Amino acid sequence: MLDGSADISLEAIFFMKVLVADKISPKGVAYLRQQPGIEVIEAYGSSPEKILELVKDVHAIAVRSETKITAAVFAAAPLLKVVGRAGVGVDNVDVEAATERGVIVMNTPSGNTIATAELTFTHILCGARPVPQAAASMKAGQWDRKNFSGIELFKKTLGVIGLGRIGAEVAKRAQAFGMKVLAYDPYLAPSRAKAMQVEGVTLDELLAQSDYITVHMPMTDDTHHMIDEAAFEKCKKGLRIFNCARGGIIKESALIAALKSGKVAAAGLDVFEEEPLAKDSELRTLPNVVLTPHLGASTTEAQEAVGIEVAEQIADVLNGGVIRNAVNMPSMDANAVKVLGPSIDLGGKLGTLVQQIAPPQIATLRITYWGKIVDLDVNAVTRAIQRGFLRRISGDSVNFVNAPVALERLGVRAEIVKSTDDSGYSELIRVEAITPDNTAYTASGTFIGKSNQPRIVSINGREVEVAAEGKLLVLENLDQPGMVGTIGTILGQDKVNIADMSLSRLTPGGTAYMVVRVDTEPSESARAVIKGHAAIKLAKFVQL
Repeated sequence: MLDGSADISLEAIFFMKVLVADKISPKGVAYLRQQPGIEVIEAYGSSPEKILELVKDVHAIAVRSETKITAAVFAAAPLLKVVGRAGVGVDNVDVEAATERGVIVMNTPSGNTIATAELTFTHILCGARPVPQAAASMKAGQWDRKNFSGIELFKKTLGVIGLGRIGAEVAKRAQAFGMKVLAYDPYLAPSRAKAMQVEGVTLDELLAQSDYITVHMPMTDDTHHMIDEAAFEKCKKGLRIFNCARGGIIKESALIAALKSGKVAAAGLDVFEEEPLAKDSELRTLPNVVLTPHLGASTTEAQEAVGIEVAEQIADVLNGGVIRNAVNMPSMDANAVKVLGPSIDLGGKLGTLVQQIAPPQIATLRITYWGKIVDLDVNAVTRAIQRGFLRRISGDSVNFVNAPVALERLGVRAEIVKSTDDSGYSELIRVEAITPDNTAYTASGTFIGKSNQPRIVSINGREVEVAAEGKLLVLENLDQPGMVGTIGTILGQDKVNIADMSLSRLTPGGTAYMVVRVDTEPSESARAVIKGHAAIKLAKFVQL
């Protein structure tokens, strides 16, 4: 007998719910509503408590940057399959919690490129000609021509820090204005810079030579406060500097001091270390700063593009189609994930390991497969390796779909080899980062035992065996007595627990490799002691 509850159950079977938590393009919402079997719930501006209530029976969530999708949200949403972010950054989504629960997190990395590039150039123009200040003066009833004179862009030098999608678009616009463009990107190949008609330089060279500087790097440990007091000391007096990328790349206290001293003549900021910017921030009081409230993607075209794009991506996932722009898994169907899932995870870790032990500038990323994996479609594994390699370089904007393009943009050639030679393992993956002078930095991994545990079995040609997880110290040292005890003592004094250790050497008395898996990251002082030891030739801390 079918009663009302039975009808509701049948409806639940045939309809999947999409929660649109932040306001996206109406065309995106309309696209979702047109999909058979999809019910759309619009709940803009909901409180965190209301979100927890709404997600109990939803299969997908669409957000921009306002709503935070936390671990608690994932725990409260047992049916959730996918979270789509209409934009690039996924700072408001707990990606690790999503991955643990098997939820796909997707972004729309290309939709706001032009919008952000154009806003950046608007800031550059306003830094050269104080139009906002002059407009405010006019509205206050004044006619003050003397205090609002500016300078020209023509024949000036623009330094672009980070020549990715947005940085490249800014460079094009600067060239159209007759500017000389310098570019600092530690991962950019000289051939790529030449093709774009920009001059690749070191960061110090860019700081010293630029009349204008614009920042287009992701926020990472390496880029946090990369423009600080020491950096401003290297710059020309009268520099004009701009950041429409990520807050925190420019140290705000250092910028304020440079603006006050006259070292920096003007600045334009769309992003800040803390957002929203505090009402009492000193930046608000400085007359030579133009501030905008994180408007990088705030154009009609960009919002429409990312709204439609995220709606299409969500619908594809719910309908069992192709997965695009996922930040925590490759673009592939669910059946392939089951077969290749372990290799995808191992490959990503090998990629990030190699990137951390190799120098910044790489000419070729070569991936070689042996054994039973050779007979499978390894595209997803390859993408995972490439994404792993780029993860600490390109930040949120790189995923399993655009990783090959991101590598190409850096001038890195990708090589894929399927070998039928005997590797000694039933399945083996080797990743090689090869420098322009043909030096290779390598790591290999496989699966060992009945439970197929992922293991790193070679680093830079040295045989090791260590679990492919957690935090690693990779050390090359003179093969002499007491080295294991020395490293153990240093880590012990630093309260760092050793999970396991692998030792390797080629010949007695030569050099040896020591790979130490640790529970916590050693302190800067402990790492300095290790690196400063006379017997240590190489010391790298790697986070997988």
